[in-house]
Amino acid sequence: MTELHKNLINGEWVGSDGVENINPSNIKEVVGVYARATAEETKQAIAAAKAAFPAWSRSGILERHAILRKTADEILARKQELGELLSREEGKTLPEGIGEVTRAGQIFDFFAGEVLRLAGEVLPSVRPGVGVEITREPIGVIGIITPWNFPIAIPSWKIAPALAYGNTVVIKPADLVPASTWAIVDILVRAGLPKGVLNLVMGKGSVVGQTMLDSKDVTAISFTGSVGTGKRVAAASIEHNRKFQLEMGGKNPTIVLDDADLKVAVETVAQSAFFSTGQRCTAASRVIVTEGIHDAFVEALAERTRNLRVGDALDKNTEIGPVVDPSQLKQDTDYIEIGKGEGAKLVAGGDRVTSANEGYFLQPTLFTEATNSMRIAREEIFGPVAAVIKVKDYEEALATSNDTEFGLSAGIVTTSLKHATHFKRNSEAGMVMVNVPTAGVDFHVPFGGRKGSSYGPREQGRYAAEFFTVVKTAYTAAG
Repeated sequence: MTELHKNLINGEWVGSDGVENINPSNIKEVVGVYARATAEETKQAIAAAKAAFPAWSRSGILERHAILRKTADEILARKQELGELLSREEGKTLPEGIGEVTRAGQIFDFFAGEVLRLAGEVLPSVRPGVGVEITREPIGVIGIITPWNFPIAIPSWKIAPALAYGNTVVIKPADLVPASTWAIVDILVRAGLPKGVLNLVMGKGSVVGQTMLDSKDVTAISFTGSVGTGKRVAAASIEHNRKFQLEMGGKNPTIVLDDADLKVAVETVAQSAFFSTGQRCTAASRVIVTEGIHDAFVEALAERTRNLRVGDALDKNTEIGPVVDPSQLKQDTDYIEIGKGEGAKLVAGGDRVTSANEGYFLQPTLFTEATNSMRIAREEIFGPVAAVIKVKDYEEALATSNDTEFGLSAGIVTTSLKHATHFKRNSEAGMVMVNVPTAGVDFHVPFGGRKGSSYGPREQGRYAAEFFTVVKTAYTAAG
């Protein structure tokens, strides 16, 4: 009988009913069985986090540092094992899975260091004989809701700063991918985290997530997911006057100018659009190409797209793994039909892929002759589907790239310092990439977007303190 992986509430592993976690590369394989929390269990987890907050928020920085550093060390030591687990449950290729686990370890290592770098300011008051201290303090119980596409990195970049700055946590991972988050929580517990400081409640968003949103004892919520759910998180948080942070959708552009190196442009776009099966909020699904290089670029990209090897995530020859589940596969194939119906030209991919295993495999798909008004250029598909939009020059390319309700990541491929510099300043995106894929970001610098992509302070790096702490100003009279 498969072991039941339970929820963690107040330091105890609890739960009796579970659901199977299925491998999208081989739907006959069960990765594991994971408990689903009830609304009552979620309330218990919130209560445990609230009770643990006073002691943890005043704990010594060396204790917090040691726990986070020990966690980082174990994650990195087990990166092969955890990478395989991630790839089996989410569908990333094994190198991508190991890379994501490595990033998670680096995140915990970074925030272990941040614990020892907590700082404030001491200033003179405008009033003689009075001093001013400006400090940052933890804010309370953090509710964390994470998506399925980065099942170990995103939980890590929310949990690590929350704990580093002295908050307690209740986390609900995506129902599709509980295994990676469960592994991280297990490591943190064994690293010495006191009971109640971190609580794991797996299960449906309509039950677990809604209970978190309804609770007045959840001080802040950090959410990554769809635009629709993000708006519900915002509305519920405003009702409770709680702090909230949203990372939502993207419809990211990559511009290719006439002066671009063709090989660099093709590889940059292929990685941006198709790797990780296009299931990244930073993926570039709009490829905006100036007319001088357009035909040569489209020919080369179409060939690269057709030659991408699709298959089992653990196969060493695989470049593109499966789509995560049947509903996402249907969404992808529906948008492919929409693109055809809108008049875009399908030049590569678009079909299911047969494999030795029964899985959710889809050929990377490339459209040309698209316009920026088409649905495939306006709406987030979240799959390996990209559309090429032909424009006259850089000015039209810039205007087209900014013509979107989203603003997460944007890229340009060019050898022109003038255009690269202008694009960095004038792109309406939170992250701008020059001659590198839109989907590559570092763990020690801020992550986030503008417009409909993000709301609230940035995630990651030192900027994480803006969300996970509150500023206090204290005045003291001398003598």
